[in-house]
This record gives sequence, C-alpha cells and structure tokens, in this order.
Amino acid sequence: MPNCLVIEDDAETRDYLCTGLRAAGYDVVACADGADGNARVQEGRWDVIVLDRMLPGQVDGVAILEQMRARADTTPVLILSALNSVDERVHGLRAGSDDYLSKPFVMSELLARVENLARRAAWSRDVNQLQVADLQLDLRTQRVSRHGTVINLQPREFRLLEYLMRHEGQIVTRAMLLESVWEYHFDPQTNVIDVQISRLRGKVDKDFSPALIHTVRGAGYVLSSTPVLGHAQAGADASR
Repeated sequence: MPNCLVIEDDAETRDYLCTGLRAAGYDVVACADGADGNARVQEGRWDVIVLDRMLPGQVDGVAILEQMRARADTTPVLILSALNSVDERVHGLRAGSDDYLSKPFVMSELLARVENLARRAAWSRDVNQLQVADLQLDLRTQRVSRHGTVINLQPREFRLLEYLMRHEGQIVTRAMLLESVWEYHFDPQTNVIDVQISRLRGKVDKDFSPALIHTVRGAGYVLSSTPVLGHAQAGADASR
C-alpha cells in the first residue's frame, strides 16, 4: 500500500483528501500546519506528498518544498493551492514541485495526478537504466547514448525520451505526454508535442539506423526498433 503525506490546514479539505486517498488504497498521514508537516516529511519515506501552498505559521508549503530539494529529497510533491495564477503555478513548479493543482479541485483528477507521481517514483526506484536497441538511457547520471555516441538532451527532452522508452512498443498519445511529461494541461491543439518530438528525432534518429521514434497517424507515437506496420511512419509529423 503506497503511503501519502497530506499537509493541509483546512480541516474540511484535509478530511476530504484523506477520505478520497484512503478509498483509492493509500496509507495516509495528515498534518494541519507547516511545522508539523515539515517534521513529518523528514521523519519517514513517502511515496507522494500532497502539499498545501499556504499554511499557517512561519513554514509555508514552498518553504517545505525548498528545504526538501535542498537536502536532495526527491519525493514527488503535488502542490494544492487556491493561488491559481500562472505566476503562482510557475513559482511552485520552480520551487521543486512535480505537479500543481488549483483549488477547488475534483477528487478524480487529484487521484489521477497522485497515481502518476507515485508510479513515476516507483519507476525511478526500480530501474536505473533503460535500453531499446542501441539506445541507452541512464537515470542516475542522466546520460543518453546511441551506438556508443553520447547524445546531449535538454531536461524536457530527457523526460520525453524516458517516457517513450518506458512505453516501448506502445502507442503514446499526446494527452499522455502532456499529462506525464509536461505535468500540465495545454490546449489539446497545441503543437508543443510535435515540436519536441521533432527535436528529439533530430538527436536520437537523424544519424543512426534504424529509426526508433515512429508516428502513428491520428493516435500518437511509438518508440520501437521495428516499424509499427500499417500505422507508423518514422520521421513524419502526425499533424500533417
């Protein structure tokens, strides 16, 4: 049973969170203020933390988060906050949160986001290296290479490639990528995915054979050492 720490000062919201998370199978510990929450964070190993942005006292959610990251605590954190402006969301993400959900929220969405964070953390603990054909990705050193040649990737490109490699041979939709790699909801019609995939292909496939990143027209993308017959076209843009 995965464990979840909830740090939320509003009693009604805290009870709602605990009820929903426990019903979904989480072992939940709840705190009502920043000082207690900060102590709990340091006491144990958590699979995921749901953290209120604004907390009473001198220790708010961002302070807790910044202290965690300063001591290299990589526990996934979902910030929950009534502060929903773009600037506030950016501030929370830059402070080290893995996701940011505005209040009021729908429990089903929160559970989906928590599940995604917990799953990603489990992947990181269980697997240190990924390999498809001659493409290798090392999660510990953030090193990517193909046929022995080191490939330099930007952080977002690295996460995108990691997600594709973890889903080798599976169709990955744009919605899946936006939710899991960007952790943010963009306009579904945005071309941000196509642009990033194109850049990633330019580094991973351009000077190597066979091509590994394939477009499944009308569906998404597949990373595979063999073509997805009848559906995929390597190097093509799915929006065309």
